[in-house]
Amino acid sequence: MTLPRNVRINEVGARDGLQNETQVLPVALKAEFIDRLAGCGLKVVEAAAFVSPKWVPQMAESAELMRTLPRRAGVAYPVLVPNMRGLEAALAAGASEVAVFGAASETFSQRNINCSIAESLERFRDVATAAIDAGVKVRGYVSCVLGCPYEGEVTGMAVADVTRALFELGCYEVSLGDTIGVGTPGRVKTLIEAVARRAPLKKIAGHFHDTYGMAVANTYAALEMGVAAFDASVAGLGGCPYAPGAAGNVATEDVVWLLKGLGIETGVDLSCLVETGIWISQQLGRQTNSRVARALIAGK
Repeated sequence: MTLPRNVRINEVGARDGLQNETQVLPVALKAEFIDRLAGCGLKVVEAAAFVSPKWVPQMAESAELMRTLPRRAGVAYPVLVPNMRGLEAALAAGASEVAVFGAASETFSQRNINCSIAESLERFRDVATAAIDAGVKVRGYVSCVLGCPYEGEVTGMAVADVTRALFELGCYEVSLGDTIGVGTPGRVKTLIEAVARRAPLKKIAGHFHDTYGMAVANTYAALEMGVAAFDASVAGLGGCPYAPGAAGNVATEDVVWLLKGLGIETGVDLSCLVETGIWISQQLGRQTNSRVARALIAGK
Protein backbone atom coordinates (compact mmCIF):
# COMPACT_ATOMS: atom_id res chain seq x y z
CA MET A 1 0.00 0.00 0.00
CA THR A 2 1.21 3.53 -0.81
CA LEU A 3 2.21 5.51 2.27
CA PRO A 4 0.13 8.61 3.12
CA ARG A 5 1.55 11.85 1.72
CA ASN A 6 0.54 13.86 4.78
CA VAL A 7 0.25 12.80 8.41
CA ARG A 8 -1.35 14.61 11.34
CA ILE A 9 0.35 14.31 14.71
CA ASN A 10 -1.79 14.69 17.80
CA GLU A 11 0.54 15.90 20.53
CA VAL A 12 -0.52 14.36 23.85
CA GLY A 13 2.44 15.29 26.07
CA ALA A 14 0.64 18.00 28.02
CA ARG A 15 -2.16 15.61 29.00
CA ASP A 16 -1.35 11.93 28.59
CA GLY A 17 2.33 12.61 29.20
CA LEU A 18 2.13 14.91 32.21
CA GLN A 19 -0.63 12.99 33.97
CA ASN A 20 1.81 10.12 34.51
CA GLU A 21 4.54 12.39 35.85
CA THR A 22 4.84 12.62 39.64
CA GLN A 23 5.83 16.29 39.69
CA VAL A 24 2.79 18.57 39.37
CA LEU A 25 3.52 21.62 37.24
CA PRO A 26 1.96 25.06 37.80
CA VAL A 27 -0.74 26.25 35.40
CA ALA A 28 1.38 29.04 33.90
CA LEU A 29 4.14 26.58 33.02
CA LYS A 30 1.69 24.13 31.47
CA ALA A 31 0.20 26.93 29.37
CA GLU A 32 3.67 27.94 28.19
CA PHE A 33 4.44 24.30 27.37
CA ILE A 34 1.30 23.91 25.27
CA ASP A 35 1.92 27.21 23.48
CA ARG A 36 5.50 26.22 22.69
CA LEU A 37 4.24 22.96 21.17
CA ALA A 38 1.72 24.81 19.04
CA GLY A 39 4.53 27.14 17.97
CA CYS A 40 6.43 24.15 16.57
CA GLY A 41 3.70 23.64 13.97
CA LEU A 42 1.62 21.00 15.74
CA LYS A 43 -2.03 21.47 14.81
CA VAL A 44 -3.47 19.33 17.62
CA VAL A 45 -2.18 19.73 21.19
CA GLU A 46 -4.20 17.81 23.76
CA ALA A 47 -4.33 20.21 26.67
CA ALA A 48 -6.06 18.77 29.74
CA ALA A 49 -8.37 16.23 31.32
CA PHE A 50 -11.52 17.05 33.28
CA VAL A 51 -11.22 14.12 35.66
CA SER A 52 -11.23 13.69 39.42
CA PRO A 53 -8.17 15.45 40.92
CA LYS A 54 -8.18 12.71 43.56
CA TRP A 55 -7.09 10.20 40.91
CA VAL A 56 -5.14 12.51 38.59
CA PRO A 57 -3.64 15.38 40.64
CA GLN A 58 -1.73 16.72 37.62
CA MET A 59 -5.04 17.64 35.95
CA ALA A 60 -6.60 19.34 39.00
CA GLU A 61 -6.43 22.85 37.50
CA SER A 62 -7.61 22.01 33.99
CA ALA A 63 -10.41 24.60 34.04
CA GLU A 64 -8.02 27.41 34.94
CA LEU A 65 -5.55 26.19 32.31
CA MET A 66 -8.16 26.22 29.54
CA ARG A 67 -9.35 29.68 30.52
CA THR A 68 -5.84 31.17 30.47
CA LEU A 69 -4.34 29.19 27.60
CA PRO A 70 -3.34 31.36 24.61
CA ARG A 71 -5.08 29.98 21.51
CA ARG A 72 -3.36 29.97 18.14
CA ALA A 73 -5.42 30.08 14.95
CA GLY A 74 -5.71 26.70 13.28
CA VAL A 75 -4.68 24.75 16.38
CA ALA A 76 -7.05 22.41 18.24
CA TYR A 77 -6.75 21.96 22.01
CA PRO A 78 -8.83 18.86 22.86
CA VAL A 79 -9.49 17.77 26.44
CA LEU A 80 -10.37 14.39 27.93
CA VAL A 81 -13.80 14.04 29.57
CA PRO A 82 -14.92 10.79 31.25
CA ASN A 83 -18.55 11.71 31.92
CA MET A 84 -21.20 14.44 31.79
CA ARG A 85 -19.74 16.27 34.79
CA GLY A 86 -16.40 16.44 33.02
CA LEU A 87 -18.04 17.62 29.80
CA GLU A 88 -19.97 20.37 31.57
CA ALA A 89 -16.78 21.61 33.21
CA ALA A 90 -14.91 21.46 29.90
CA LEU A 91 -17.60 23.43 28.06
CA ALA A 92 -17.67 26.03 30.81
CA ALA A 93 -13.91 26.42 30.42
CA GLY A 94 -14.21 27.00 26.68
CA ALA A 95 -13.22 23.62 25.24
CA SER A 96 -14.03 23.21 21.54
CA GLU A 97 -13.05 19.54 21.25
CA VAL A 98 -13.31 16.66 23.73
CA ALA A 99 -12.23 13.03 23.87
CA VAL A 100 -13.77 9.98 25.53
CA PHE A 101 -11.63 7.07 26.68
CA GLY A 102 -12.84 3.48 26.35
CA ALA A 103 -11.15 0.08 26.42
CA ALA A 104 -11.17 -3.19 24.52
CA SER A 105 -10.61 -5.15 27.74
CA GLU A 106 -13.41 -5.69 30.26
CA THR A 107 -11.04 -5.92 33.21
CA PHE A 108 -9.14 -2.79 32.20
CA SER A 109 -12.40 -0.91 31.78
CA GLN A 110 -13.46 -1.88 35.29
CA ARG A 111 -10.09 -0.98 36.80
CA ASN A 112 -9.67 2.25 34.85
CA ILE A 113 -13.15 3.81 34.81
CA ASN A 114 -15.07 1.49 37.16
CA CYS A 115 -17.61 0.16 34.68
CA SER A 116 -18.00 -2.44 31.94
CA ILE A 117 -17.34 -1.70 28.28
CA ALA A 118 -21.08 -1.63 27.57
CA GLU A 119 -21.71 0.72 30.49
CA SER A 120 -18.89 3.00 29.37
CA LEU A 121 -20.36 3.27 25.88
CA GLU A 122 -23.75 4.20 27.31
CA ARG A 123 -22.07 6.87 29.43
CA PHE A 124 -20.20 8.17 26.40
CA ARG A 125 -23.42 8.28 24.38
CA ASP A 126 -24.80 11.07 26.56
CA VAL A 127 -21.46 12.88 26.54
CA ALA A 128 -21.11 12.69 22.76
CA THR A 129 -24.68 13.77 22.12
CA ALA A 130 -24.39 16.77 24.44
CA ALA A 131 -21.00 17.76 23.02
CA ILE A 132 -22.13 17.57 19.40
CA ASP A 133 -25.29 19.51 20.24
CA ALA A 134 -23.01 22.20 21.69
CA GLY A 135 -20.98 22.30 18.48
CA VAL A 136 -18.01 20.50 20.03
CA LYS A 137 -16.11 17.75 18.20
CA VAL A 138 -15.68 14.36 19.86
CA ARG A 139 -12.72 12.01 19.49
CA GLY A 140 -12.58 8.46 20.82
CA TYR A 141 -9.80 6.45 22.40
CA VAL A 142 -9.64 2.67 22.69
CA SER A 143 -7.02 1.39 25.12
CA CYS A 144 -5.43 -2.07 25.36
CA VAL A 145 -5.83 -2.76 21.66
CA LEU A 146 -2.86 -5.13 21.50
CA GLY A 147 -2.76 -6.41 25.05
CA CYS A 148 -4.11 -5.87 28.56
CA PRO A 149 -2.10 -5.86 31.81
CA TYR A 150 -4.82 -8.03 33.40
CA GLU A 151 -6.19 -10.22 30.61
CA GLY A 152 -3.21 -10.59 28.29
CA GLU A 153 -3.90 -10.69 24.55
CA VAL A 154 -6.90 -8.77 23.22
CA THR A 155 -8.67 -9.86 20.03
CA GLY A 156 -8.98 -7.67 16.97
CA MET A 157 -12.73 -8.33 16.97
CA ALA A 158 -13.07 -6.86 20.46
CA VAL A 159 -11.18 -3.74 19.36
CA ALA A 160 -13.23 -3.46 16.17
CA ASP A 161 -16.50 -3.70 18.13
CA VAL A 162 -15.59 -0.86 20.49
CA THR A 163 -14.20 1.24 17.64
CA ARG A 164 -17.37 0.82 15.62
CA ALA A 165 -19.49 1.73 18.65
CA LEU A 166 -17.52 4.95 19.18
CA PHE A 167 -18.05 5.97 15.56
CA GLU A 168 -21.76 5.28 15.95
CA LEU A 169 -21.78 7.66 18.93
CA GLY A 170 -20.50 10.43 16.66
CA CYS A 171 -16.72 10.38 17.16
CA TYR A 172 -14.97 11.94 14.16
CA GLU A 173 -11.86 9.82 14.78
CA VAL A 174 -10.86 6.90 16.98
CA SER A 175 -7.35 6.41 18.32
CA LEU A 176 -6.18 2.83 18.86
CA GLY A 177 -3.89 2.67 21.89
CA ASP A 178 -1.27 0.04 22.62
CA THR A 179 -1.45 0.92 26.30
CA ILE A 180 1.25 -1.45 27.55
CA GLY A 181 3.39 -1.31 24.43
CA VAL A 182 3.41 -5.03 23.64
CA GLY A 183 2.57 -4.67 19.96
CA THR A 184 4.81 -5.68 17.08
CA PRO A 185 4.48 -4.62 13.42
CA GLY A 186 2.81 -7.84 12.28
CA ARG A 187 0.24 -7.69 15.06
CA VAL A 188 -0.40 -4.02 14.32
CA LYS A 189 -1.20 -4.82 10.70
CA THR A 190 -3.50 -7.66 11.70
CA LEU A 191 -5.30 -5.39 14.15
CA ILE A 192 -5.82 -2.62 11.61
CA GLU A 193 -7.14 -5.13 9.07
CA ALA A 194 -9.71 -6.29 11.64
CA VAL A 195 -10.75 -2.76 12.60
CA ALA A 196 -10.96 -1.60 8.97
CA ARG A 197 -13.61 -4.24 8.29
CA ARG A 198 -15.96 -2.44 10.69
CA ALA A 199 -14.78 1.17 10.69
CA PRO A 200 -13.45 3.73 8.17
CA LEU A 201 -9.65 3.45 7.94
CA LYS A 202 -9.28 7.14 7.12
CA LYS A 203 -10.72 7.97 10.55
CA ILE A 204 -8.39 5.71 12.54
CA ALA A 205 -5.35 6.98 14.47
CA GLY A 206 -2.47 5.10 16.06
CA HIS A 207 -1.31 5.55 19.67
CA PHE A 208 1.78 3.48 20.42
CA HIS A 209 3.78 3.08 23.60
CA ASP A 210 7.48 2.27 23.57
CA THR A 211 7.68 -0.19 26.47
CA TYR A 212 9.51 -2.78 24.34
CA GLY A 213 11.09 -0.31 21.91
CA MET A 214 8.59 -1.11 19.15
CA ALA A 215 6.63 2.15 18.92
CA VAL A 216 8.38 3.63 15.86
CA ALA A 217 8.32 0.28 14.05
CA ASN A 218 4.63 -0.05 14.86
CA THR A 219 4.03 3.46 13.55
CA TYR A 220 5.62 2.47 10.25
CA ALA A 221 3.49 -0.67 10.09
CA ALA A 222 0.36 1.41 10.59
CA LEU A 223 1.51 3.83 7.89
CA GLU A 224 1.84 0.91 5.50
CA MET A 225 -1.79 0.06 6.26
CA GLY A 226 -2.89 3.60 5.39
CA VAL A 227 -3.20 5.17 8.84
CA ALA A 228 -2.44 8.90 8.59
CA ALA A 229 -2.91 10.21 12.14
CA PHE A 230 -0.80 9.39 15.20
CA ASP A 231 -0.67 10.38 18.86
CA ALA A 232 2.77 11.11 20.29
CA SER A 233 4.29 12.80 23.34
CA VAL A 234 7.20 15.22 23.11
CA ALA A 235 10.31 13.93 24.94
CA GLY A 236 8.45 10.65 25.44
CA LEU A 237 6.69 12.15 28.46
CA GLY A 238 4.66 9.75 30.56
CA GLY A 239 5.75 6.39 31.83
CA CYS A 240 3.81 3.17 31.55
CA PRO A 241 1.95 2.72 34.88
CA TYR A 242 1.48 -0.99 34.18
CA ALA A 243 5.20 -1.62 33.65
CA PRO A 244 7.14 0.30 36.33
CA GLY A 245 10.29 1.91 35.01
CA ALA A 246 9.38 1.27 31.38
CA ALA A 247 9.00 3.86 28.66
CA GLY A 248 5.51 5.06 27.88
CA ASN A 249 4.35 7.21 24.97
CA VAL A 250 6.38 7.27 21.79
CA ALA A 251 8.38 10.50 21.54
CA THR A 252 6.98 12.98 19.03
CA GLU A 253 10.51 13.82 17.89
CA ASP A 254 11.10 10.18 16.96
CA VAL A 255 7.86 9.99 14.97
CA VAL A 256 8.64 13.24 13.14
CA TRP A 257 12.13 11.95 12.30
CA LEU A 258 10.63 8.76 10.85
CA LEU A 259 8.10 10.67 8.78
CA LYS A 260 10.67 13.18 7.57
CA GLY A 261 12.88 10.31 6.41
CA LEU A 262 9.97 8.88 4.46
CA GLY A 263 9.25 12.21 2.79
CA ILE A 264 5.90 12.53 4.56
CA GLU A 265 4.75 16.06 5.39
CA THR A 266 3.77 16.90 8.98
CA GLY A 267 4.21 20.67 9.14
CA VAL A 268 6.22 20.24 12.36
CA ASP A 269 9.55 21.97 12.98
CA LEU A 270 11.79 19.21 14.38
CA SER A 271 14.42 21.59 15.83
CA CYS A 272 11.72 23.52 17.68
CA LEU A 273 10.24 20.26 18.94
CA VAL A 274 13.59 19.02 20.23
CA GLU A 275 14.18 22.32 22.06
CA THR A 276 10.70 22.17 23.61
CA GLY A 277 11.23 18.58 24.70
CA ILE A 278 14.52 19.43 26.37
CA TRP A 279 12.97 22.46 28.05
CA ILE A 280 10.01 20.58 29.55
CA SER A 281 12.30 17.73 30.62
CA GLN A 282 14.43 20.26 32.51
CA GLN A 283 11.32 21.58 34.25
CA LEU A 284 10.61 18.03 35.38
CA GLY A 285 14.20 17.43 36.47
CA ARG A 286 14.86 14.62 34.01
CA GLN A 287 16.37 13.88 30.62
CA THR A 288 14.39 13.62 27.43
CA ASN A 289 13.33 10.10 26.47
CA SER A 290 13.49 10.92 22.77
CA ARG A 291 16.24 8.94 21.06
CA VAL A 292 16.29 11.44 18.20
CA ALA A 293 16.68 14.41 20.56
CA ARG A 294 19.53 12.71 22.39
CA ALA A 295 21.29 11.89 19.13
CA LEU A 296 20.93 15.43 17.80
CA ILE A 297 22.19 16.90 21.07
CA ALA A 298 25.20 14.56 21.08
CA GLY A 299 25.97 15.47 17.49
CA LYS A 300 26.29 19.19 18.16
